[in-house]
Amino acid sequence: MQILVVEDEISLANAIKRILEQKGFFVDAVHDGISAVDYAEAMDYNLIILDVMIPRIDGFEVVRRLRKKGIGTPILMLTARTNVTDKVTGLNTGADDYMTKPFDTEELLARVGALTRRTGDVVVDRIGFGDLSLDVKSALLYCGDESVQLSRKEFEVMKTFFYNPTMTITKDMLIVGVWGIESEATDNNVEVYISFIRKKLKYLKSKVTIKNIQKIGYRLEAVQ
Repeated sequence: MQILVVEDEISLANAIKRILEQKGFFVDAVHDGISAVDYAEAMDYNLIILDVMIPRIDGFEVVRRLRKKGIGTPILMLTARTNVTDKVTGLNTGADDYMTKPFDTEELLARVGALTRRTGDVVVDRIGFGDLSLDVKSALLYCGDESVQLSRKEFEVMKTFFYNPTMTITKDMLIVGVWGIESEATDNNVEVYISFIRKKLKYLKSKVTIKNIQKIGYRLEAVQ
């Protein structure tokens, strides 16, 4: 199950990310409104946790744009604003729930649980594509009876592909999702890890390949 956290306080975004990952969720974090819209359009998230006061466009405008585009992902607005007018505005623009900061961890998890249950999804131990399956607890990549251990970054890259199997994933998306927005990672770092993963796919004799989409990024393909 995949969650997008949109929070411009990077330390808080990282804290929320850690809390959710400890509960078995996969989490992407971005720090401005335009990136939030881009990620929500590109990825199939189960929930968006969205701060109101974020750069470029605010959280209310993010919700408006996503709902206008027909994106119905549940949205939990998380903000320091406490007045009723702001809460009503958030809900009227299309948000599903509203929490104020500072928040209690257990309350956050309870609200996340309630919103993600509405989608009918459950957290699973394995996700698959083609003849591959990825164990999300051990980071083992399987093809039939064979398996290889993925490094942390290899795992994060493959998780992104597996959860978005029909999408072309850009290098920028991988850099932000795997290395973090403040990292000094470059396209070359992405290319190196794609090369590592391709070698492991070859070792497994998998029919799944990571296809280069020229000047855009990568996409998984399963050869029949």
